[in-house]
This record gives sequence, structure tokens and C-alpha cells, in this order.
Amino acid sequence: MDINGKDVFRAGAARADITPPVGTCLYGYAPDWHSDSVHDPLDATAFAVSQGGETALLITVTVGDLQTELSDEIRAEVSAKTGVPAKNILIAATHTHSAPNVSGAEGWGDVDRPYVDSIFLPGILKASAQAVEALKPAEIAYSTVKSEVGVNRRQQMPDGSINFGQNPWGSYDPDMTFIAVRNAQTKEGIINIIHYGCHGTAGGHNREISRDWSGGMCDRIEKLTGTLTAYFNGTVGDTGPRLTNGSTVGDCTYIEELGSVAAFDAVRAMKSLGQYREGKLEIFSDTVRLPYKPMPPLDEIRKGLEEYKETENLTNIFALKYKHLKDVESFLTQGGEMPQAKEIPTTLVSIGEALFVPVPFEVFSGISLRLREYLRKKYPHTLVLSNANGYNFYLPTQDQLCLGGYEVDCFLNGSLFLLEDATDQNLINEILRIVNG
Repeated sequence: MDINGKDVFRAGAARADITPPVGTCLYGYAPDWHSDSVHDPLDATAFAVSQGGETALLITVTVGDLQTELSDEIRAEVSAKTGVPAKNILIAATHTHSAPNVSGAEGWGDVDRPYVDSIFLPGILKASAQAVEALKPAEIAYSTVKSEVGVNRRQQMPDGSINFGQNPWGSYDPDMTFIAVRNAQTKEGIINIIHYGCHGTAGGHNREISRDWSGGMCDRIEKLTGTLTAYFNGTVGDTGPRLTNGSTVGDCTYIEELGSVAAFDAVRAMKSLGQYREGKLEIFSDTVRLPYKPMPPLDEIRKGLEEYKETENLTNIFALKYKHLKDVESFLTQGGEMPQAKEIPTTLVSIGEALFVPVPFEVFSGISLRLREYLRKKYPHTLVLSNANGYNFYLPTQDQLCLGGYEVDCFLNGSLFLLEDATDQNLINEILRIVNG
């Protein structure tokens, strides 16, 4: 079919600035952590793909986590603006901890609604509309290299407890995938996509607004290629930045340092790109069903509540645990009917060799490693996106539940109804079912 036919693979991309004003609260550690300057600007990047009468939008935003209700609202607004069905819109957060609060998680403060309405949403709408308008016949090349930008952050202490740190024996996903999309006629670049799984906490206690380590990496590739470059985060749940301070949290010095290391790896990936070829768009829409655990006894919940004092001053994980107990107590007292499973409407998007898998959790690396192996023949590049189309705290692998730690505590207290211990396998089963039919 000629270049104007609907079966031709097309792509377009655009970016908009979403940098908040200085003084904005930053998300990740404390609900009142105010910024005092801008280290590097935040952005929203939209990547539109179209073929066979269908269009999908993949959007990456340089913020921490994206509240599920807010994600649904934004996808509906983008759909109204662009005509792309809301179910075909994927929006993923890069998980920098140096950006405004759009998560609204219990204990970490409310969604910064003035920022959303005045900067965040308008920026996403602008980039999305421009990306769809820019659709042109396109071709794609792929590559993957091994990178040690990330490290397992669940450091086990001498007493057996799990703290934030560096665990050289723990799981992490070393694959950094580079996808280059260019105009099939002019050969000009449309977008470079870099996928890698790692927390954006190289600058975790700083007060500067920043995209964190991935920002410097993208800036370097963009300067070298002259092509819009965007980062999509992978399985971040148990993976932090491998910093020279021995931790996974630092300041802007470490943002710059690790950003340079990541840039070297991205350049290696760019130089090993395979042959460009026409893309093929496939869209898989379905519902992921994740079973819940049975409710605990009421006396067990009340005993747990007795441990909490001065509850009005609780923040972070402590506020989350307390709210979970109070919600369960209320539910059990009122005698409500418990659902059997959490149902998550989802859409997986493949462009040729790459399959984008949005998951609204901070996913542990073992899940992506297993999925990639199971789908390798069909999709050589299986790219799980954490914090995509919503946020439901952490999703650990079963082998880590017995060790405890912050991430496990979030999984065990993140909502009224708790998911089964085998949720990692349940998720994998559902994704394989959707893709394989």
C-alpha cells in the first residue's frame, strides 16, 4: 500500500515542559519537602504510533508516581484532545523523587492539584496532540546492552533486617534497551527511547527540581543524535541507583555522576543498533485479574491498632500501616462484601520486536526477568513499565516476602484488600494469557 495507506506504520513524538515553580513540594520522602531551585527541567514526552486504523500513545512523565484516579483522568482528557481511545493511552512515571507530588499516597501528602491543573495536564495534552499531528511513515531499530546503573537496594543487615542500601547479591534487571525511531523517507530521527529499571533517587534528599540520573543520560543522547530522547522506567521496585557513596540515595552530585555513567551505556546501545525496519503495531486490551487474600480476624486488627500512639503525627509507611488497619477494622465492623480479586484494565502495546507492558505498581526486577525469558521468541525486547497507568505501591516477588522491609510493608498495607503472596506469578500468568491468546 502507498505511504498514504492506513497499513503503513507511522510514528510521531513531541515534548512539553512540565517544570513547576521553585518552592513546590517535592515527592518521595516527606510531605513538606520544598524545592529551592531547578537543577534540570521536567518534561512530558509523548510517542504516537499508528497502523491499520489503530493509534496508541505512550507517554512518559518525569515525576514520581502517578495516582490511579489522576492517571485515568489524564488519559480521558488526552483521548478527548487527540481522538486516541483512552484504553490505547499508556502513561508512565520515571519515578524521580525530585518532582511535585502527583501520587497522593497515604502518608506522603496530597496530589498537588494546582500544579496538575496549571502545568502538568496542559503539558501532557500539548505533547500528546503534537505527537499525533506529527505521525509520519516510520522505521525502527533496536538494541540492548548490559548496564550496572542499578543495583538491588534491599541490603540485609547483620541482624537480618532489610534496609535501603546496596545488595550486590540481589536481583536487578541489567538490560538497557535502546529503540530508535526515524522517518522512513527522510531518515531523520523521530524519537529515541531508553528503557531501564532503576529508582530515581540519586538525588533523594536534595531540594533541587530534577529528572534525576536519567535526565543527564537523555540530554547526552539527544545532543549526540539531534533527536528527541525519552526515558521509560522499568522494574524499579527492588532496584536503586548504584551510587559511589554505597547507598542508593544522594544529592545532585550523584545525579550528575550516575547520569554520565548511564550516558556511556546508552551510547554503547546506540552504536549497536540493528538494522532499521518497518514497525508493526499490535494492541492487546484486556483486564488483569489479581486475587485477594482472605480478611484477617477483627481481634488481630484491633491488637495491631493498640500499638499506635499520637496518630495525627504519622507520616510515610507508619501512616500507611495505620490507615490500612483502620480501614480493615471499619470494613469488618460494617460487614461489607469482599471482592475476590483486584481487576485492572490494561493495554499492552507492541511495536515490532518490543512489547510495552504497563503495570501500576513499583515492580520487582524478577518479574521482568521472567517475563522477558518467557516471551523472548515472540518479543526479543519485553519492556515492563513500573508506575504505569496508575499506582498501587510495590509488587514484590514471593521469595522476598519472608524478609520484610519497606517495600514488603507497602505491599502488605497499601490498600484495604491485600493481594495474594503469589501476585508476581498471578501477574505473569495474566500477561502471558493476554499476549498469547
